[in-house]
Amino acid sequence: MPITEPDALSPTLQLAFDLMRRPSVTPDDEGCQALLIERLEALGFHIERLPFGEVENVWATRGHHGPVLALAGHTDVVPSGPESGWEYPPFEPRIDDDGMLCGRGASDMKGSLAAMVTAVERFVAAHPDHDGRIAFLITADEEGPAVDGTRAVVEHLRERHERLDYCIVGEPSSTARLGDVIKNGRRGSLGGVLRVKGIQGHVAYPHLARNPVHQAMPALDALARERWDNGNDFFPATSFQISNLRAGTGATNVIPGELEVVLNFRFSTEVTHDELKARTEALLDAHGLTYELDWTLNGAPFLTAEGALVDATVKGVEAVTGERPTLSTSGGTSDGRFIATLGAQVVELGPLNETIHKVNERIRADDLDTLSRIYETTLEALFVPVQEPA
Repeated sequence: MPITEPDALSPTLQLAFDLMRRPSVTPDDEGCQALLIERLEALGFHIERLPFGEVENVWATRGHHGPVLALAGHTDVVPSGPESGWEYPPFEPRIDDDGMLCGRGASDMKGSLAAMVTAVERFVAAHPDHDGRIAFLITADEEGPAVDGTRAVVEHLRERHERLDYCIVGEPSSTARLGDVIKNGRRGSLGGVLRVKGIQGHVAYPHLARNPVHQAMPALDALARERWDNGNDFFPATSFQISNLRAGTGATNVIPGELEVVLNFRFSTEVTHDELKARTEALLDAHGLTYELDWTLNGAPFLTAEGALVDATVKGVEAVTGERPTLSTSGGTSDGRFIATLGAQVVELGPLNETIHKVNERIRADDLDTLSRIYETTLEALFVPVQEPA
């Protein structure tokens, strides 16, 4: 029989159940942060609630000296979609007969937050006077505009010169088995909305009009064929994609007066966003287009190629699973892109990402206890001095 009441389960799974029961679709938190604050206050964390706009955020710290490790995560989830498509109600978590924890947020990323909290609870119980400072950065805006969440908290911390040395983001990084991949960087994301101007007219009189679709096609083809860079040892070559094209009135006999193109670059550290803008606009100019182009930098690339945090997380995975993880920069963006601007070493380590944002999101329930042990072992590697043999 599926388990719907977690009383007999581990503390990590009990907390995951409590968080997943709350329908905290962006930007609503639905009491998730209050639940986490209660647990952290009991450990002696100093709690700062940092609301920005409609978004609730928390910055919690414990300790007074040494390097700072932040554990970062989000309580918001994406909408479930029609509940009729789910095997079980999305906000009624359960462990099914196959041992899978089912429900929205299991993987992305209430499970990680539960694992982080219980890892710190055990670590503090074993090392109440630990070296270093432990922090939690929790937001309810990761799945949405990502303006009033981690981005705003980071700017607040920057203004008051807050120190941040290391950060583990609990995003679902694993692919085939828990801990097989640690994300030690992400590509940058640069978006643009291009509006190519033409002259609207009747399709029977093209000499009296100017079709922006026809004019733009050679330029768009050139953009798609352009080699922006060759990547490097950590990042693949920069990619360019067109995600939307819109033109016309809907009538079959009207030449459109404007073409709107939504485009995106995922770029490596081999090129800057300013270089991408300049090269794009130069190519459009070379094709003689009349256009407007509005740019949005969603995030710059970041990379933690080596250092104490990579060493500690790799050691943590190996110690608990017996397998050595792969370092990767693949995938989309995360809040790590904001945190890295503080100069911190940043990695992402979390559950399997196979079902994130999907109907019937689920992960192996046992993985959360394993993940909690990995986080705890990582804390020990960073903050517990190695005892030299007598």
